[in-house]
Amino acid sequence: MLVGKAGKSGRKPSIWRGVPRWARLCTVFGTVLTVLSGAVLVGTEVLMARYEGAVGKADLFGDQAAGAQAKKSEIKGPLNILLVGIDPRTPTAAPLADSIMVLHVPASMDRAYLFSLPRDLYVPIPPFKKADFPGETTKINAAMSFGSKVPGANPDAARGFELLATTVQNVTGIKRFDAGAIINFTGFQKIVDAMGGVDMYIERDVKSEHKQPDGKPRPGNTRGEGYVGPQALYKKGNRHLSGWQALDYVRQRYPKNGVPDSDYGRQRHQQQFVKAMVGQAFSADVVSNPIKLDKVLRAAGQSLIFNGRGNSVVDFGIALKDIRPNTIEMIKLPGGGVFEGKKYLGEQFQEGVPDFFTALHNEQLDPFLLEHPEFVNKAK
Repeated sequence: MLVGKAGKSGRKPSIWRGVPRWARLCTVFGTVLTVLSGAVLVGTEVLMARYEGAVGKADLFGDQAAGAQAKKSEIKGPLNILLVGIDPRTPTAAPLADSIMVLHVPASMDRAYLFSLPRDLYVPIPPFKKADFPGETTKINAAMSFGSKVPGANPDAARGFELLATTVQNVTGIKRFDAGAIINFTGFQKIVDAMGGVDMYIERDVKSEHKQPDGKPRPGNTRGEGYVGPQALYKKGNRHLSGWQALDYVRQRYPKNGVPDSDYGRQRHQQQFVKAMVGQAFSADVVSNPIKLDKVLRAAGQSLIFNGRGNSVVDFGIALKDIRPNTIEMIKLPGGGVFEGKKYLGEQFQEGVPDFFTALHNEQLDPFLLEHPEFVNKAK
């Protein structure tokens, strides 16, 4: 991350000082798609066109089906952007939302707030005629699966995103998302490797449920559930992670493997990783290296489906160019289990979360977080 010292006037010099002019339009939007995407947008027309052409496009919000013609206009805040990570096993398997994040950008357009919704959040998923879905109260990650069903054809992740977006809007009170993106986690590893890996702080020792120390899958337990054999270990402290290590680390969520707060811990690790990736993407090692940057752009484009409701991913990148790595506030939304007798149904938000959403709608997040510091996720 590029950081300058304050001058005599008290004003900090531009973080872009010393960065080549062609790279000054590097933005947080692409990098915040990390866990989501990891792309860095640049001002060079050739690279911008290359990235824009590589990014997958789909009608994630049902605008085309509704007969709406998305109108291109100047992008102004406040903005709400829905970012969803999926890990499809096969083309015939309905996708589940493994990661659900919302990036809120206030009217000033110079900072952002990133919060996650638990994948097990127990909520009403509304009816969805396109997939012949009657509606059901269950875990929110199932909305992607229910909405993706296409009679006589393979599941459609874009259609699933539409139902998930509606469900998230109902939960948060957000009236409309200004953009959305789907990242395929199997392509995520390529993005990290294209950047040369990432440096991040591991908050506690974590053992992998799925990987051996060399990255190979752990064998299944022939005598029961789970896996056997040696486990990859992520030791507490500052570490450099390769692509497979980063993807494996942010997937861990079991107390037995060193994540005592389960999915909430996984959410926190994913957010910590986002900030680490942002810092890495803004480093001179990436932005001043055209070859490495081009590899990152191509890897991200191949893994991303984006919809800006009339504006391109590059349009959003330019609009959010003033957001810097240290101005992304990571938010944790406290929750707890929902039970029917002894049967676990999912998670529910605890007291204070509705007030957070009210503060978001009223552009009062800063004073809310001052009064509720427990909602801030720390990088360490």
